[in-house]
Amino acid sequence: MTSGEVVAVCVSAEKHVQKEEVEEVLLVEDLGIRGDAHAGFGHRQVSLLAEESVDKMRAMGLEGLRPGAFGENLLTRGLELTRLKVGDRLRVGKDILLEVTQIGKECVDRCAIYYAAGDCIMPREGIFARVLKGGTAKAGDRIEVLEEGPRDREAEEK
Repeated sequence: MTSGEVVAVCVSAEKHVQKEEVEEVLLVEDLGIRGDAHAGFGHRQVSLLAEESVDKMRAMGLEGLRPGAFGENLLTRGLELTRLKVGDRLRVGKDILLEVTQIGKECVDRCAIYYAAGDCIMPREGIFARVLKGGTAKAGDRIEVLEEGPRDREAEEK
């Protein structure tokens, strides 16, 4: 079982902007994060990004990157998000259950980070999930992979 921790939780009332770090967020089943612009946004209800990915951008000379800079709701450390597959399930804290629905994304517009560094990690290394079971999440919560997605299990059986 792979696990890590939540480093920060972030929200924004508008889409396509950096999110603000907050003390805690309420994840609602089949909705997303209450008060976030992506709540109710189909299969991309919650976005996750690993702090290790943000560290890559810092190594490219981008200083002052704070949680939420890439539009992520949950910033994690220690969990290899890039190894997850669609269908994988994650537990956040004691109660929250997420299902990975998308790996990476196509950016609507180039962001300020892309123009500053010539690259952005969210399209490749960010993941999206839907909320199967809600609860409150905050920095310091454990995040763990519970099971592999259905496509992975089917591939192993063949």
